[in-house]
Amino acid sequence: MGSAGDSTEIRLALEVLLTNTFDQIIPRRATNSLKWDTYPEDVLPMWVADMDFRSPQAVIDALHQAVEHGIFGYPSGLHNESNQRSELRQVLVERMARLYDWQIQPEELYFLPGVVVGFNLVAHALGGAGSSLIVQPPVYPPILSAAANAAMCRVDNPLIPHSNEAGILHYEIDFDHFEHIIGDDTRLFLLCNPHNPTGRVFTRSELERLAEICLRHGVTICSDEIHGDLIFAPNRHIPIASLDPEIAQNTITLMAPSKTFNMPGLQFSFAIVPNREWRKRLEAASQGLTSWINALGWVAALAAYREGESWLKEVLQYLQANRNFLLQWIQEHLPQVPHTCPEGTYLAWLDCRPLSLPSDPYSFFLKEAKVAFNDGKAFGKEGEGFIRWNFACPRPVLEEACNRLVQAFARIAER
Repeated sequence: MGSAGDSTEIRLALEVLLTNTFDQIIPRRATNSLKWDTYPEDVLPMWVADMDFRSPQAVIDALHQAVEHGIFGYPSGLHNESNQRSELRQVLVERMARLYDWQIQPEELYFLPGVVVGFNLVAHALGGAGSSLIVQPPVYPPILSAAANAAMCRVDNPLIPHSNEAGILHYEIDFDHFEHIIGDDTRLFLLCNPHNPTGRVFTRSELERLAEICLRHGVTICSDEIHGDLIFAPNRHIPIASLDPEIAQNTITLMAPSKTFNMPGLQFSFAIVPNREWRKRLEAASQGLTSWINALGWVAALAAYREGESWLKEVLQYLQANRNFLLQWIQEHLPQVPHTCPEGTYLAWLDCRPLSLPSDPYSFFLKEAKVAFNDGKAFGKEGEGFIRWNFACPRPVLEEACNRLVQAFARIAER
């Protein structure tokens, strides 16, 4: 047996290998990448929410095996149970129990080709023309458009920003306003938790209060929890449906391996729907629209949830270090800019209005620094003057983006 010193050396060697793995810059241009192929080659993309890291090796190996088989026929229909699908159901049931002490049944899982598809399907199935849907801007743009897609009316319950002395923004829910805007025609509340773009991970007391209001007024909750695995300590993700069986019956929860294990292009997600009648309505609404999920998506999802936990733990450590690096850089170089300290997600949210830029910040940074961020106004009027910064990339790429901003400001100052 090796000595304690040998074990320490092995652990340190593995840590170095891990760091080098995530520091590795993997070329993504001309790979059918939305993130990297949208802008010219001299622009550094820090926008759309996918990570510049390879997925867990177990996922890659499982996909290799499936590809080597060489036949890419139709997968089993969503309502035809296969051995692979049954195993995935059991893995997810066990995962909910282990992570959240949430006891769900295999039949409550409803598989979908994406979370955006999911909440739009919910709006069609449980909403209705002329009824209303509540959202909490600034929020992920497809959430803003879900109501109109289903001929519903969108009603906003904006999150309220507060800034401390260090300029850290913290967004809170306006519960009085939330209850005030519920009307007789209010059918749905589309919750985003963890919240994109503010990075909030809502607390148990916040979720309990939201759920109680919705129960009392007969408002169904559709909860987008796609970033629920990407949480920074000491915060903890709590699925709102896990609070209580009655709340679970009033909630449709949307989750996916796509953000967690960096595989959004494989188009796989799932809903947890304890309410049997709602499952029937989702099935009816999906006919002719979501009959199939990419066959390789099934393969990747099972491998990720079965064998990807150690990778997830390590990538979270790397993301937290990137977050801390970025926050420190902002404090040193843009101290006048209020910004979030994300509790979850890998997305920072910066209020660039104090910079008094000659144009909106998105256009300014794209033109002067050759860095592409998400334009804050896409997240609702509450995001005007903001940018969303994706820091899920190798540290050298993040440092390059920061350096480009410093150089852009220096050039502007010399004019």
